[in-house]
Amino acid sequence: MQGPGDRGKDIYGAGDVRIENVPDSVIKHPTDALIRTTASCICGSDLHPYGSMKPEDRPARMGHEFIGIVEDTGTEVTTVKRGDPVVAPFAISDNTCAFCREGLHTSCAHPQANFWDGEPEEGGQAEAVRVPLADGTLVKLPVAPASSLIPSLLTLSDVLGTGYHAAVAGSVNERTRVTVIGDGAVGLMAVLSTKGLGAEQIILMGCHQERTDLGREFGATGIVAARGEEGIAAVRDLPGGHGTHVVIEAVGHLPAYDQALGVVRPGDVISRVAVPQYEKAPIGFGSLFRHNIRLAGGPAPARACIEELMPAILDGTIEPGKVFDANTNLDGVPAGYQDMADRKSLKVLVKP
Repeated sequence: MQGPGDRGKDIYGAGDVRIENVPDSVIKHPTDALIRTTASCICGSDLHPYGSMKPEDRPARMGHEFIGIVEDTGTEVTTVKRGDPVVAPFAISDNTCAFCREGLHTSCAHPQANFWDGEPEEGGQAEAVRVPLADGTLVKLPVAPASSLIPSLLTLSDVLGTGYHAAVAGSVNERTRVTVIGDGAVGLMAVLSTKGLGAEQIILMGCHQERTDLGREFGATGIVAARGEEGIAAVRDLPGGHGTHVVIEAVGHLPAYDQALGVVRPGDVISRVAVPQYEKAPIGFGSLFRHNIRLAGGPAPARACIEELMPAILDGTIEPGKVFDANTNLDGVPAGYQDMADRKSLKVLVKP
């Protein structure tokens, strides 16, 4: 069975993104589905290989956030059918294993479970995608493919679920004071999510005014633009004086982790959800242990919360699609990467 498209985006090395003809996606397993991509986007985590991938590494297909139309299904697929609009989370899972039943789809035990970035022949920044474990991975959308809600529904594939996971992992509630480090899409979704959970105070640490203005719209009660020791002091000078109960680290670089250590209250939690670009960080007596600081977070099991978060989008309670401040087709994806790397764009929506 032939897939419906033949163009996709590959990365060959740092700064080297190419749109080229790729082999058509085809059904390989009876649990697969073929999706014609109608909306995708560039993720902040995509910028890590864009900035550091070595040319000697094999070209990599990219894109782990997408919405599309089911074009074909394997013989064992029962939950979606041809013509259905669907959203795919950034991790492939069967939605039935012990970990999935516990809401930890990113640790799915099925042999075909994976992150999209680990699928060498597939990626969401393309005209078509083969989706393994379609029954567990895909979620049908109750809207038309041309709905104005598509940008917001697309955030269910990653950034909204990741921001929500950060808040839940930090046990945010109405008595919680929160600091969110990072004014990228994930940081802004963490602001939106902590607001939804009733946080008493939400401090957004970011220095791009267009983004922090959106953060205020999403629920931030204060903005701290300073970084390092100056930023830490600014947060600690706020009412309470000891930092905040929850610190959400939504950057992924070691200075952001160090900043989180500086603003978290003793006895409370740092929730990390950005892909860490380091392996070694302070966790010993003088950092976490001495003051009973807990470290939480990890890759968000976005599949677990799609049905939970979708109603607020459908009824207009939240509009997370506002994080998309640029639109392009596949041909504009290389420029979109550069614009995001240069901080000219917050998050680029791709319509193949």
